[in-house]
Amino acid sequence: MSVVHVDKDIAGRRLTITAQFDAPVERVWQLWADPRLLEQWWGPPTHPITVLAHDLRPGGKVSYVAVGPNGEQTPGSWDVREVDPPHHLVFDLGNVATSAVATTVSILPHGTQTRVLITASFDSVGAMDLLLGLGFDLGMRTAVEQLAALL
Repeated sequence: MSVVHVDKDIAGRRLTITAQFDAPVERVWQLWADPRLLEQWWGPPTHPITVLAHDLRPGGKVSYVAVGPNGEQTPGSWDVREVDPPHHLVFDLGNVATSAVATTVSILPHGTQTRVLITASFDSVGAMDLLLGLGFDLGMRTAVEQLAALL
């Protein structure tokens, strides 16, 4: 099982993806904590990433470049705000085309499985509309769907 729910709360300026996996919490955490594993799922299959820096601690930065099907390169980054392995990660997701999106990841035991909640909070309804119009929600869902194959 993978993505079980996507909630778009326009008034609250939040997008929440809920996913569930047949894997322990620690294994799911590694998909965020290991840059080589992160490269295998962060971003849709049409735009694989290469991690350039991976400093997963408060005040740290994760930077990467996504390469599109025609070779176009799009830089991206996380400005890491909070880290509580293996359960919690907060970062500002940004790239040169958008404003930062505050992102909270919660990795929680759920019976014999692990539930992952990813909440993206936007500065304004306009910013959310813009990013949803560019396919942000589909891109995030597609990325999270790739986690199951790695577990």
